[in-house]
Amino acid sequence: MENQEETYGELRGKTVVITGGTSGVGRAAAEAFALEGCNVVVAARGQEGLDETVALCHDLEVVALGVQTDVSDAQQVRHLAEQALQFNGRIDIWVNNAGVMASGKFEEIPIETMDQLVKTNLLGFLHGAHTILPIFKKQKEGILINNVSIGGWMPAPYSTAYSSTKFGIRGMVEGLQGEVSDEPNIHIVGLYPGIQRSTGNSHSAKYSGLDFKIPPFSVDPRELAAQMVAAAKNPKKSIITDGYAQVMKVLYGLFPKAIINTASAALRLAMKPNAGTNTDGNVNYPSKDPLKIYGEMALPVPSRKTKTVMMMAVGVAIGYFFTKAKKK
Repeated sequence: MENQEETYGELRGKTVVITGGTSGVGRAAAEAFALEGCNVVVAARGQEGLDETVALCHDLEVVALGVQTDVSDAQQVRHLAEQALQFNGRIDIWVNNAGVMASGKFEEIPIETMDQLVKTNLLGFLHGAHTILPIFKKQKEGILINNVSIGGWMPAPYSTAYSSTKFGIRGMVEGLQGEVSDEPNIHIVGLYPGIQRSTGNSHSAKYSGLDFKIPPFSVDPRELAAQMVAAAKNPKKSIITDGYAQVMKVLYGLFPKAIINTASAALRLAMKPNAGTNTDGNVNYPSKDPLKIYGEMALPVPSRKTKTVMMMAVGVAIGYFFTKAKKK
């Protein structure tokens, strides 16, 4: 993690663009930047969710605009930037956040769904960066915040296409950081959060009989939104945003095979052959209900102390399996 000397501090009156802003982390981010007094531009494919998020920002007494945008289409992303520039002729912060997920056996996920997932996640971030960087360079300043996921450092079990995009986005982030290293006031930020207690799981595509809810060790999306605001005030190159993500990054670095094999085995047990879960979710179509910040949990949200104990137990279990495997 690298700190920058410059602190931007006051965000009031600055223009921020947030992709994927109709639910989950995106809506939480719109709320967080609105509370800072920013002009908020939210982008997503669904008009209903955009209207709700814009209304939320208006309730917080800031100027806000919703722009229907499919980030997999570069022309639509350019149109988004044009709309945002109409506020005050500049864009100060751009948040690459829109993303979709498909879980299941790799060969059972339709190729069309996989292709669109890659277009939305990877090309969507590339389109955002390609659109905003010339604007930042013309302004001589700006902050591009990329909500990558801890999936940029470790693969998600039975989500191979999703993992491919997240590894790719981390490559984009680190590559661009080198390209703007001669631009002291342009910052490329990579955020690497753990599993979110958001609607993302409700909207994701699921195949192979997988039907799961958010695990108890997930993170509050408003905490990630607060990290986005903090990154806008004091940009850093790489931010592991929560304790769960920090632990999993370390454990995967130490025991990569044990981590992915154990997690994959757990999901195989969760697969139900007769479950009617083969659905594209929001991969090919705009997100439907629930259009809100929080999703449905598998269990009640545990206390901070319980979360700590759970993560320690996971670490001990993985260490045990790793040691046992080495003895064979």
